[in-house]
This record gives sequence, structure tokens and C-alpha cells, in this order.
Amino acid sequence: MFPAYSLFLLVAYMVVPAAWAQTCPTTPSLTSYLSTSLPDPFTFADGSTKVLTLDDWACRRAEISTLLQNDELGTMPADPQSVAASFSGDTLTITVTDGGKSITFAPTITYPSMGTAPFPAIIGMGGISIPSPAGVAIINFDNEGMANQDSNPASRGVGLFFNLYGSSASAGAMMAWAWAVRRIMDALEQTPAARINTARVGVSGCSRDGKGAVVAGAFEPRIVLTIPQESGSGGTDSWRISDSLLANGTDTQTASEIIQENVWFSTNFNQFATTSVNKLPFDHHMLIGMVAPRGFFAIDNIGYDWLGPFSSYGALVSGRTIWQSMGVADAMGYSQSSNHSHCVFPTGTAQQMQLNAFIDRFLLGQAVNTSGITTTAGNYVFPMPNAEWAPWSVPALTNGTSTTTASSTSSTSTISSTTTVSTTTPPVSTPTGVSQHWEQCGGIGWSGATTCVSPFTCTVLNSYYSQCL
Repeated sequence: MFPAYSLFLLVAYMVVPAAWAQTCPTTPSLTSYLSTSLPDPFTFADGSTKVLTLDDWACRRAEISTLLQNDELGTMPADPQSVAASFSGDTLTITVTDGGKSITFAPTITYPSMGTAPFPAIIGMGGISIPSPAGVAIINFDNEGMANQDSNPASRGVGLFFNLYGSSASAGAMMAWAWAVRRIMDALEQTPAARINTARVGVSGCSRDGKGAVVAGAFEPRIVLTIPQESGSGGTDSWRISDSLLANGTDTQTASEIIQENVWFSTNFNQFATTSVNKLPFDHHMLIGMVAPRGFFAIDNIGYDWLGPFSSYGALVSGRTIWQSMGVADAMGYSQSSNHSHCVFPTGTAQQMQLNAFIDRFLLGQAVNTSGITTTAGNYVFPMPNAEWAPWSVPALTNGTSTTTASSTSSTSTISSTTTVSTTTPPVSTPTGVSQHWEQCGGIGWSGATTCVSPFTCTVLNSYYSQCL
């Protein structure tokens, strides 16, 4: 049985602001960073400060977010000046204004034939390839129109996002899509006529759109369930493990190939993809872990070497340790099925039942047990700790401020450190003493700011979580 309090825990720690209740370690220059194994998510980039508490993880998550934005995905813009929305028929029309410019996009909503409004929903990156769940609405998002992904370099800087922020914006297509998912959530919250339960919204996509689903889930904390399907490299795969697979004769897509194919990433990523991904101070187990402790269910297909199923398996096993450290490992699962056509979901299989369990729990709010849904048809073995890939232990994170001392300067770093990394926090949160839009501002055990930046109000959602809305 799924404990009732787990829902509160999932919400209480789903955003970053706990980081501002304590001083976060300074991120050093990482120009000489090199690691053949997956970077330890529980050790800060200074190489010495350990993640021991949930507040520590909030700091570490913010650091990981900054590193990913700087070195791979591009910058997530701060909240725009205004988001206006209207709803008619099945169309949610969204107008975003920022910096004197405006764009409009219009996702459509397909409602279920059963259930009661307001409905839970899945935002589909270009639609969905999983079966439409009973009682769940599907929000059809044209991510291609938001940021083009036809080819490289012709698609670079093309789409509505770049009309707003300029064709030279650092964001790759996936970050632009994640930004748009944030705006869809903004619009849904101000448009009750759309009949969507904004506390029960997931995101999904397959293949290239599955990559986008991972990024959207990581960077939009209001998403309660992230469902990437056969996302491969740039999604649930590890850059390092994929390189190893190719070097050992398995024809798997790697970073050096993927940047030639498309514009999903910032051009900043090219310097790593063309030299060595071992210079990256992160890998995709940490992108996956940014979703924690919210729901995450990865769907894979072992029939395509190009998708790197073992690379995905290693990143998923490693990423799941972040949920384990919080005591909510049952909120994260993965299922790798035997060979079938790409993006054609194998209905009527065990994978279908596993998917249903996560949807029932996180979108329909049912007391469903999702523990132990970690299966592969590939007979892969990836023990944790893993001497080759993940030689770090998993802490049991506690509540409160860490008793460890953060390094105050990069000179105390014990690691060789890839790029010069900005020590500023991501634009979605700043340690100002007040909580920003969407951030936590109260609840049982909360020790951070209890006031919100104007014009937002600290709104009680339950005993454990209040949010600036």
C-alpha cells in the first residue's frame, strides 16, 4: 500500500528553495575536470562537500541545474513579464510577453471519455506514443513549432521561443520546449475553464520527444510524473557509457554524433562532444535525478543498439539512487521491454501494467504500489556502488541544514576541475530571503523564507507545503 504521507513528501521537496535556508558551496572553476566514471550526485563540484541533508540536495540540485544549463542545454529564461491565456472548444491559447515582444501558441486538449473534471493530464511532446490512459486528458503540444528540430544547423534558433528571445539565445531546442511546458502550466493555472487538475499533470514523449520530456520534467517542478519513452542518447542514456559501448563495438549514438544530427543542445555542448564527455561535471543520471522526489517512469526498448539500452539502464540505476537517498525509491521506476517497433508501445504486456501503476498513483491519485518496478529484458547487471561507473555510496538524507562545512573558495577543491562555470544560481531561483514564483514558502518542517516576491502570495496547499502563487 502506498503510504498517504508519501504524497506530501513528494510535494514538500519537489522544488529548490530549501537551498536558500543555508549557504550553498561555491562552484569552482571546472576547466580541468575529468572523470571517466559518472560524477557523484552526492558530492558537490568542489570535490569535498558531501550531500547529507535534503537542504544539501536542494543546493546540489541547483548546482547541477546551473552546470547543465551552462554546458549542455542552454539557459532557461526567468519567468516572462506576462502570460495570458484563454480557452475555447479544445484549444488553450497562450500569449507570452517578455522584453517588449510577444508570441502565441495554442496546445489542444483531448479529454477522456470517462472520469470527472478537473482531469489529470499528460502534456504530450508532439503528442504521445503511450496508450491514452482512462480518465486522463492529453495536452497536445507542438514542440516543433516552439523550437525547430529538423536538422543541424538549419534549425538552430528557429521557432516561437527564438522569436521571443532571439535566434542567438543559448537554449537548445529541448530547453525551449521545457520553457514552453512551464508556460502551459502557467496558463492552465489561470484558466479553470480548461478543466485540468494542475496538481496532477505529467509529461511524455517518445524518441527525440522523449529526450524533451526528461528535460521538461527536470526543469518544471509542477510536473508530477515524467514518462520518457525510448529516449536514447540525450535522454535517459549516459554520455560516458554510450561512448564506452561504441568503443567496444556496439553501434550506439554518442554525443559526437548527436550534435551533428540536430539542435537539441546548446552550442556550448559541442566542446565536450567533440573532445571528451569525461570533461562534463555531470551526466544524465543527474539530469534524471533533478526530477526527484517526483514521479518518474522510463520506458525503454532493448531491440535498438542505437538507443543504447544498457547506457540508459546504467543511468537509470544510478539516477534512482537520488530517490533512494530521500526514502522515496518507489516514486522512480523503469521498464525495458524486448524488441518491438520503435515508439510503438507494446500493449497488453507487463510494461503496460507497470505504466498503469505509475499513472494510477501519480495522476489518478490512487493508492497503488509502485515499488520495485525496475525491470529489463536485457538481463543487464549494474550493481550499486559500481566500481567502473558509479563508485559512490548512497546517503540517507535527513531533514535540516547540513552540519558539513562548505568550501568557500575553489582553491580548496580536491578535484581537477571543464568549463568556467558561473557561480550564480539558475534564473528560476535566487537566495534573496524571499521565495520566488512557484517556490516553497511554508509547511511542516520548512525553515526557509515564508514571504513571496511581489505580486505573489504564499498559498497553503497542504500541511506540508505552501507555494508562492
